[in-house]
Amino acid sequence: MFGDLFEEDYSSVSNDHYGKGKKLKTKALEPPAPREFTNLSGIRNQGGTCYLNSLLQTLHFTPEFREALFSLGPEELGSLEDKDKPDAKVRIIPLQLQRLFAQLLLLDQEAASTTDLTDSFGWTSDEEDFLDLTVAVRNVSGLEDALWNMYVEEEVFDYDNLYHCGTCDRLVKAAKSAKLRKLPPFLTFSLLRFNFDFVKCERYKETSCYTFPLRINLKPFCEQSELDDLEYMYDLFSVIIHKGGCYGGHYHVYIKDVDHLGNWQFQEDKSNPDVNLEDLQNEEIDDPLMILKAVLLQEESNLIPVDQLGQKLLKKIGISWNKKYRKQYGPLRKFLQLHSQIFLLSSDESTVSLLKDCSLQAESDTRRNDQQLLKTLTSEPPGLNDRPSCPHWFDVNDSQVQPIKEEDIEQQFQGKESAYMLFYRKSQLQRPPEARANPRYRVPCHLLNEMDAANIELQIKRAECDSTNNNFELHLHLGPYYHFFNGALHPVVSQTESMWDLTFDKRKTLGDLRQSIFQLLEFWEGDMVLSVAKFVPAGLHVYQTLDGDHLTLCEIEIADGEDIFVWNGVEVGGIQIPAGSDCEPLLLNVLHPATSSEEEQCQQLIDSPYVFPSNAEIGSVFTACAIPDGVILVNSAESVGEESWTTIPKEDLKKTFREQGLRNGSSILIQDSNDGNSLLTKRGKWITSVNEVDWLQVKNLCQLDSEEEQVKISATLNTVVFDIRIKAIKELKLMKELAEDSCLRPIDRDGKLLCPVPDNYTLKEAELKMGSSLGLCPGKAPTSSQLFLFFTVGSDVQPGTEMEIIVEETISVRDCLKVMLEKSGLSGDAWHLRKMDWCYEAGEALWEEDAALKELMLSSGDTLLLIEGKLPPLGFLKVPIWWYQPRGPLHHWKSHQDQTNCTFSQGGVWRANSIQDAPSDAHAEVSLRYLGDVEISEDATLGELKSQVSLPPAARTLLVIWLLPAMTLPSFSEFSIPSPAFLRAWTVESRRPSRLLRVHYQRLREYKLGQRTEICLEPLQKEENLGPQHVLLRTQMRLPGKRAYALPVDLVWDTARGWTAGSLRHRVADFYSLPVEKIEIAKYLPEKFEWLPVPSWNQQITKRKKKKKQDNLQGAPYHLKDGDTIGIKNLLVEDDDDFSTVRDDIGREKQKAFALGRKKRKPFVCGAATSPLVQRCLPAPVDQKLLSPSTSGASDSTGPTLLLQVLARFLVSARCGHGLRALLCHEQRGRLSPAPWRVPPGWHGPGRTTGANQPTPSRQHLSPATIFIQKLTSFALTAGMGDVPRGSSLHTCL
Repeated sequence: MFGDLFEEDYSSVSNDHYGKGKKLKTKALEPPAPREFTNLSGIRNQGGTCYLNSLLQTLHFTPEFREALFSLGPEELGSLEDKDKPDAKVRIIPLQLQRLFAQLLLLDQEAASTTDLTDSFGWTSDEEDFLDLTVAVRNVSGLEDALWNMYVEEEVFDYDNLYHCGTCDRLVKAAKSAKLRKLPPFLTFSLLRFNFDFVKCERYKETSCYTFPLRINLKPFCEQSELDDLEYMYDLFSVIIHKGGCYGGHYHVYIKDVDHLGNWQFQEDKSNPDVNLEDLQNEEIDDPLMILKAVLLQEESNLIPVDQLGQKLLKKIGISWNKKYRKQYGPLRKFLQLHSQIFLLSSDESTVSLLKDCSLQAESDTRRNDQQLLKTLTSEPPGLNDRPSCPHWFDVNDSQVQPIKEEDIEQQFQGKESAYMLFYRKSQLQRPPEARANPRYRVPCHLLNEMDAANIELQIKRAECDSTNNNFELHLHLGPYYHFFNGALHPVVSQTESMWDLTFDKRKTLGDLRQSIFQLLEFWEGDMVLSVAKFVPAGLHVYQTLDGDHLTLCEIEIADGEDIFVWNGVEVGGIQIPAGSDCEPLLLNVLHPATSSEEEQCQQLIDSPYVFPSNAEIGSVFTACAIPDGVILVNSAESVGEESWTTIPKEDLKKTFREQGLRNGSSILIQDSNDGNSLLTKRGKWITSVNEVDWLQVKNLCQLDSEEEQVKISATLNTVVFDIRIKAIKELKLMKELAEDSCLRPIDRDGKLLCPVPDNYTLKEAELKMGSSLGLCPGKAPTSSQLFLFFTVGSDVQPGTEMEIIVEETISVRDCLKVMLEKSGLSGDAWHLRKMDWCYEAGEALWEEDAALKELMLSSGDTLLLIEGKLPPLGFLKVPIWWYQPRGPLHHWKSHQDQTNCTFSQGGVWRANSIQDAPSDAHAEVSLRYLGDVEISEDATLGELKSQVSLPPAARTLLVIWLLPAMTLPSFSEFSIPSPAFLRAWTVESRRPSRLLRVHYQRLREYKLGQRTEICLEPLQKEENLGPQHVLLRTQMRLPGKRAYALPVDLVWDTARGWTAGSLRHRVADFYSLPVEKIEIAKYLPEKFEWLPVPSWNQQITKRKKKKKQDNLQGAPYHLKDGDTIGIKNLLVEDDDDFSTVRDDIGREKQKAFALGRKKRKPFVCGAATSPLVQRCLPAPVDQKLLSPSTSGASDSTGPTLLLQVLARFLVSARCGHGLRALLCHEQRGRLSPAPWRVPPGWHGPGRTTGANQPTPSRQHLSPATIFIQKLTSFALTAGMGDVPRGSSLHTCL
């Protein structure tokens, strides 16, 4: 009859586990939430287990039962580890119950799980400690009335209802009654609230008022009454409550915390929601936002299940959501989603709460203070009893535990939510003092250890989850790896090496981010500015600078995946960078008539991309295109492909591009204002003469005889390419067979054939413009699943020498490499593929040989380079290894000291750090010996790298693969290295150690070394294991009476207590055994030959500055890092302030002379000849004196002439000659703006006459830089290394 009595009523109750199943999987990935402010743990509802949860909580809060359960050891119960053994006797139920009670006591989680307990249920009935008395509810006022009817009143048998006596075998008068013979320590009363109506034949729940006392005296109901009254007194400690009807509902329990294990405190209700609801006007009730906020404010935590929110609304306003609001506002859940600025839904959309900044009235604005006012109830409410201590009651509702007052129990006397079971305990049962507020009392040691370990694991998981939920990715673009080119920032090498991904906590401040980046970039010196950057079609552009180091990243609205540009805030590569949205670069298409060799304009239009700042004047187009004057028209069509040209009046040429409404991709047409055949009417509109350019020019490239070499095919933007191809075949009078085996390929202005155009494309879809040239070529165009690729062998890309293939887009890189090798007639497996970068040189390698071309984002028309040499396996690094021998007192590392001053030899074995005739660094001279290249896994540690290098070749593991079999690393026995711990690792930059790799167990991947990183190894006298907080400094003690220093000695400084000057001074004084007040220290600046003293005084806090500025040696002006030289002066023997040496004086004098010489030279000569790229590629060092311009002009071997020799050597050098040639090709293709180029001195521009009065051919369509490089190329390829002939065109040009 009551088969589904304990089933859940899902229509009226919501729980996290009742939600949609699609979210349960992701929810399980998160660790359980910690306990709430009550410090008590609930029990998760498995679905229909709320009655079991209420009983288990009652048993748990019965300390006598709990301690008796804990007293059972392995002798009585066995062990859970032996439950699967066949002969083991394990009582799983009490063991699982022990674990559950330990979790409820000690595990820091909001709710425990009963899954393990319910999976092993098999209860026995011989351990029952409770006596369950069933009492009637119908027609009874309360518990005491029911007990009186049962155990006091007698039932008399007389008259027609006589009792049959079995002894005398006759009907007699009798009286029947019941008494309680023995009272247990705990007593349970089950209230018969569920009955059956035999008239209506249906069951029902008795909801009438049924009272029960907090303390009851059972003496009147007992058989023996001679004991003291206290023996019959019982106190209520648990009430199981049923909410709902007889066909279903929900159970929760009111429990008295006997041992005071929980935090019995109440939150002060400041918003007074009941009053607010009653004071709402009719128009406010019609607003669902107001009424829903009022309902949520009634909840103590402003959190409520979505399913219960509708019931609360019905209870407060008397009408359901569906009847009042659904027609106008839709379903309740959808309404909450649409107002996400007010309501916060959980990840599985099962619960809803108010956002912190939402309130109902002005007085609730104080909720933003993030403080909870807690009011502890220290006195018992009046009217219940007169005991001095106040009992702590809690409402345990599955996972939720909330404190309640004792008078709240009276609300469960009647109604649909009313008491179902009552639990009493003897008043004489007293708890020991050590059990009060002690959840570890009487818990077995093995459970204590288990719970402690589980708490530690929970803390780790919560920290990981919290980090995952609050971390986001930032893309750091490092200024030194970028250069400003064509109006925007571009990577110097590749995007992967110039951009670092950083995972950071968005709750941290901007100052924390800056400090983390500073520590990550150990090579950084000077100020660090962080700016938000974005990619635009022209490249990377810097927008606003991030300020306010005290603000969190959320407060400054940094988004996930934001691009952050790290620079000094002024310039990049010596060029000042425009920043801000007002100067955002625009990539525009500029059309202007072509110019013939006779300086006549043709009707052919040239389309060239140009980049302009948004705040530049439109008139700057003339300067960029080298056109003196004309008329500018802009395409004002709203949709792509349409043409609606409008003339810009001359008075508007001073307006900016942004004011004119131009954006990326806009088109500009330049017309000659003096042209009699102008394409403009007096009204300034584009007339049909421009529309006459509605044709395409098709050239015959099928190598077949034809009467015509090229034809013009009329077309529109919606014409299909197939129709154009068929018309071209007919007009060229070619064979009809070509219709099945030919394709159209665009021709750029350099004459290069581009990727074939699919036949089913329209001109608009193929992005072909009217007037373009197409080539009719043999062979079919690639299908939609194929790729048309260019490729060339080697990195020296010559225009027009590329080979072509058509492959499936699903083909792997390995198979594509085989196809290219076969077509180019090459063999072997020591080849790899690289993409061609923006400057037509070898770029990023295709590492994943098994990946499909489609997965690598390759598209038709891309160019790949076939490079000799096998790539390291994926996840491996190719690292050049150097041997580093610093100057110092390492007397037993002398085996090769006699060779350290050698220059870079033919074989590339030794190299030193200085350049001839240039100022040298006397205090930081290093000697590097090149040992060889190694391949090592990125997952290997730094210690493993040292081990692989230091071990003999026979002992090396597979972590290292030597690329060059002929170049093996030397045996380290000649250096007498005891173990890899005697090696220190540095990265190499600019031919000197730069960044110290300090943690032996850290993986190489975490160092972010990159594919071009070199490492040098330094021998040590003793083992070393530096931690992240350690800084390695080279200290030199000044020799008394001399302007010189002793040999450097390594000092390890622990910065755990801060990077302060005081900490460093104490470490130095302790290292040299000197009083700290008797030393002075200074950092050496080798690039300036200067010493920067570190002050000994502490900064004082001024009245105006309340916050003390951090004395951090990492920041300006010291920028202290590993490897820096620190000079120490002993004030006991020397008292002056001078730290410099004689070599410093010589170095500064050389620098002054060098700077004075640069001022006298012309900018172009100095900039070109002294660039690091030229210096690195020269066959021999160049005397700077020879690069100065000749004053007399009498010699051909000085000044510009020698500069040309230098540049010619640079151009034809096998190491970098392709760079200038690619740059020339890049310039000719119109991808570079001539604006940044500087015209060489003596250059008179195109169209002028030379000194010999000979006319120079006009190159109006080429920039001055292009013409200069053309001349230099011609000279380098013809004149070789000889002097420039006097009177030659190149010499006269310069």
